Amino acid sequence: MLGCLAWTLSQAQSPPPKTDAEPDRPKIEPLHQTITVTEKISTEAPALIQVLGRPEVEQTPGVDLDDRLRMVPGFSLFRRSSSLAANPTTQGISLRGLGSSGASRTLVLWDGIPVNSPFGGWVYWTRLAPEEMERIEISRGASTSVFGDKAMGGAVTLFSRPPEPWHMTLYADGGGQDTAELGAGFSHVWGKVGASASVRAFSTDGYFIVPASIRGPIDTHAGVEFVAGVIRLDFLGARDKFFVRLDTLAEDRKNGTTLTANSTGLGTLAGSWWRELAHDGVSVSVYHTRENFHASFSSIGANRLTERLTFNQHAPSEAAGAAGLWRHDTSGWTALLGGDFDRTEGSSTDALVPSGVRFGGGTRVERGFFGQWNVKTGPARLFFGAREDFTGAGSSFFSPSAGVSAGKGLLRGRASVYRSFRAPTLNELFREFRAGNTVTQANPALIPETLFGAEVGFDLVGETRRLSVTAFRNSLDHVITNVTLSSAGGQIVRQRQNAASAVTHGVEANLQQNWRHWRGELSYLFADSRYATGARTPQVAKQQGSAQLVWEHGSTFAAAGVRSYSLQFEDDLNTLILPGFAVAQFSARQRLKRSLAATLEIENLLDRQFLTGLTPAPQIGGPRLWRIGLRWDGPVR
Repeated sequence: MLGCLAWTLSQAQSPPPKTDAEPDRPKIEPLHQTITVTEKISTEAPALIQVLGRPEVEQTPGVDLDDRLRMVPGFSLFRRSSSLAANPTTQGISLRGLGSSGASRTLVLWDGIPVNSPFGGWVYWTRLAPEEMERIEISRGASTSVFGDKAMGGAVTLFSRPPEPWHMTLYADGGGQDTAELGAGFSHVWGKVGASASVRAFSTDGYFIVPASIRGPIDTHAGVEFVAGVIRLDFLGARDKFFVRLDTLAEDRKNGTTLTANSTGLGTLAGSWWRELAHDGVSVSVYHTRENFHASFSSIGANRLTERLTFNQHAPSEAAGAAGLWRHDTSGWTALLGGDFDRTEGSSTDALVPSGVRFGGGTRVERGFFGQWNVKTGPARLFFGAREDFTGAGSSFFSPSAGVSAGKGLLRGRASVYRSFRAPTLNELFREFRAGNTVTQANPALIPETLFGAEVGFDLVGETRRLSVTAFRNSLDHVITNVTLSSAGGQIVRQRQNAASAVTHGVEANLQQNWRHWRGELSYLFADSRYATGARTPQVAKQQGSAQLVWEHGSTFAAAGVRSYSLQFEDDLNTLILPGFAVAQFSARQRLKRSLAATLEIENLLDRQFLTGLTPAPQIGGPRLWRIGLRWDGPVR
């Protein structure tokens, strides 16, 4: 790391004068120091905000956004598997090793509207078309008090492409495992009114999720079929802007055996209004979400020769929420005040086989009020924040935050401390499930998790290179995790419980370099996460890393990358080991005409087999997956 720092310092000095024959060196994106809460309301933060623009998203292989975001250090789902084959209930985000649960400890916002499932906190990545995203902002840690309990580990904010006059996107691709995708989008602007719509349909037979050495007649491919659509209307006034959006998803999944499958139908109606004045900004957002989740579960016989249906599950839920923000700017300080409200209702009904019914459900009402203030003093900026959340039944939680950032020349330093929490989801309170022969019980007696975090870091920024390093420590109390109750006769029984406290300390680093037609990036995360007992936190790799090299010249683009994970444990007892692994990927695009391009994507380029879970039978990730396609992105008149 010291060598890398010295190299960056030496290279970041003023370059020698260019000769006429020397082409311009591509400049790196500016350092981002603000978190965008809604499309026009943002707040500065004493943290590194990683921003991925549309080119970076398009240049990374993956059907859904989760596979593309895995190149970001510390980003992972509860399990190592892709949303292409994983059960949606395991698709919650972990940042900085703050994992061990299928419920996400990271808030995902789409144009300022929450995307996390109202019932379980996980994310349906199939509803988010990567091609329709203008940019993605990733904030690790709770360095700002603006967000509520779902952002205990950080926030990922997504922003849609703005409407353009007579603009159309069309794409079609296909590849291995009988994969096929069709998508289309259209937008137009009439004066101050914009309209846009998009639809995406995808189907794949998938792949086996257990190794060939143990497969039996019950094993089938795990695959998915889905259709997702969005309709949005915008009013684009000089001071006032407003949008209303409806998005829907229908997906069906095969879960890898003859008798197991799940399906989801959901829809969200949302709207947001904001006004921009010389020194003030106001924003109000509202949304309503309905979700229906169905699943079947089975017991696996010896040698995977037989399978017995154990229960069918139906879990409907709905949520309604609203948020209001006011920002005031002066030459020396900025204030952001606001509040939010969320009401979630859901249940889980299991039709047991051969007979019986198991039911659990409830309602959760939360409201919060917050303030964030920062002031400039000399070369430094000081940050102060506070949030009070009320989670029902007379309980409340106070979340303060404070930080400082200062920069001079090439160097920017930053530090922050914060307190946060996460209330248990309805899924954790009321829904039982099984994965293979591992049964996980619900627990209606769960209490909220609490976190105290601190971080310090620096950024070295030049025209064509940047180095960012952050050291952090997170102390998590009343951890909600899956605690092993028994393990006998080939079956494991666990229950969600508030386990012992856990501490994660580590460091993350990111180095970017641009030169001529090339762009390189190296990312690394070290996260040592342990319970107070000394045991490692399950589903958290101590080390993660990624590297990507991009070449782009004229109408041709190519990129190769690799991501790696060290050993991690499946269970809280640290008896089930998931070895480390690394996978490579490749993507290329050739522009055929101004708006038409051919694409090629290959995931797991070397066809590496790696474990994603133990149930207790081993489960594996996807084999080599390739896709080729055509894409039109441009005006239609």
